[in-house]
Amino acid sequence: MRSHLFRAAAFALMFGNALLAQDLAGDWQGTLHAGVRDLRMIVRIAGSAGARTEFAIKTTSDCADCEFQLGAGSWTQGAPLPLELTRATPENAWKDPATHAVQFVSVENNVRLEVLELGGSGRPLVLLTGLGNPAHVFDKFAPKLTATYHVYGISRRGYGLSSAPASGYSADRLGDDVLAVIDALKLDRPVLAGHSIAGEELSSIASRHPEKVAAMIYLDAGYSYAYFDPSVRGHGSLAFDLTDLQKKLEQLVQGKGPSDPRSLIQELLNTILPDFEKDLAETEKDYDAMPPAMLTGGPTPAVVQAILEGEQRYTKLPVPILAIFAIPYQMGPGSDKGSAVLSEFEVRDEIATEAQVKAFANGVPSARVVRLPHANHYIFLSNETDVLREMNAFIGALHE
Repeated sequence: MRSHLFRAAAFALMFGNALLAQDLAGDWQGTLHAGVRDLRMIVRIAGSAGARTEFAIKTTSDCADCEFQLGAGSWTQGAPLPLELTRATPENAWKDPATHAVQFVSVENNVRLEVLELGGSGRPLVLLTGLGNPAHVFDKFAPKLTATYHVYGISRRGYGLSSAPASGYSADRLGDDVLAVIDALKLDRPVLAGHSIAGEELSSIASRHPEKVAAMIYLDAGYSYAYFDPSVRGHGSLAFDLTDLQKKLEQLVQGKGPSDPRSLIQELLNTILPDFEKDLAETEKDYDAMPPAMLTGGPTPAVVQAILEGEQRYTKLPVPILAIFAIPYQMGPGSDKGSAVLSEFEVRDEIATEAQVKAFANGVPSARVVRLPHANHYIFLSNETDVLREMNAFIGALHE
């Protein structure tokens, strides 16, 4: 459940329209007071066109499930939180504490990705981010890896200082972007570790080019977009089945499908429509159990929507795999732990997650599947010691 409902939340923050484009260009910084921890954010603005501001998230620190558009006033994740952004100057600008080199790698015509070389020596290890995060999300975690591995981080297209084209967000295209970086840097069969939505990039590469990598590590990333099991019904399968239903219904339009549509109609009646009905019923229960504050988000940003629409089904993952899941899941800032409604939502989330974990373990029996109880979605931050232990043991056991 969390794989879609949490990721699709939009965070809208607007600067006043009276500000001119030349007034906005540059770096802006602010601190989000999120209860458990303060989140430091730096936003780089390229300029504005009318009321639309073009910007990139330069760095975030411990950012919990954040995908947002620029502005000032408040940041919304279930409940609004105060955020004030001030222009960064040479005197007050935050200094990046991480040691890394930054380069830009061309992956397609007019598309470059921001790649951080985070240091270290040994086997190459490439870190892929969750939805809404640039590679800087690993700034605190990566230094714990550099004693053993040569670590890199990639900001996918649309995020960080990477290009943000209007298209190219299907799972396989994003996987091809990662492969282009691997080739450009001449990395010899690296280990890829991906958080959250990066599971689809891991699975895209594993299913199509297993020879390019040594292993995959899924950091709370093994959900339906990474491994699809049709028996696990609910919000995760709704998007896939909706696409199938749309394609089949289009074939019923005269002249667009078979001359004799009876077999198509039978498929719709016997399989596609019943499955879709089950999806809708489970999704309705999800929304009924969801705390009201989680239903008040604004429109989904275009890049997020494009990535969600570009998800694909992956069922064969012929590479060594470590999959770490946060279960039971610990919700982030803004959740009301005392709410009976939230408790019901958490129960449904845990049931759905456990079903997906079992499907992953059964469908990929060679994978090492680890459950970390009471971790949050950013398991490499909330359970750093556990994640490092599992990663080191897994990578250390790989055959050269």
